[in-house]
Amino acid sequence: MNKIVFVICTLIATSGFAQSVFGKWKTIDDRTGKPKGMIEIYEKDGMMYGDIIAVLEEGREDVRCVKCEGELKDKPVIGITIIKDGKKNEDDEWKGSYLFDPEQAMTFRYKIWLNPDNSKELKVRGYLAFIFRTQTWIRFEE
Repeated sequence: MNKIVFVICTLIATSGFAQSVFGKWKTIDDRTGKPKGMIEIYEKDGMMYGDIIAVLEEGREDVRCVKCEGELKDKPVIGITIIKDGKKNEDDEWKGSYLFDPEQAMTFRYKIWLNPDNSKELKVRGYLAFIFRTQTWIRFEE
């Protein structure tokens, strides 16, 4: 009986420490393998959002959104919200229609989920029609 109580208490205690998609993530260029930026993903009103909080590429720390149009034109990329209005589904994936790439000035539909084999990796998939590209972002640990 004591073993059963111990197992249940352990499961309850560890579930409170389960990793989530929220936090700071280093973006990794899937073509070069090098870190590009730091994104903070957060929840607001039950929805997922993500802001650029740092540029990690040497010499590009002050890069601006030169290809952007409208209010983002020539603004610093630091501070831009690149993920908006993500909704969580039953598979613990977050999906939405606004994943913004300031380098290309393009917006994609997206799906974001934790790597089930490594909670320090975030899978970020952007869709353009039926074509998609997936990046692996790495959890930033201070």
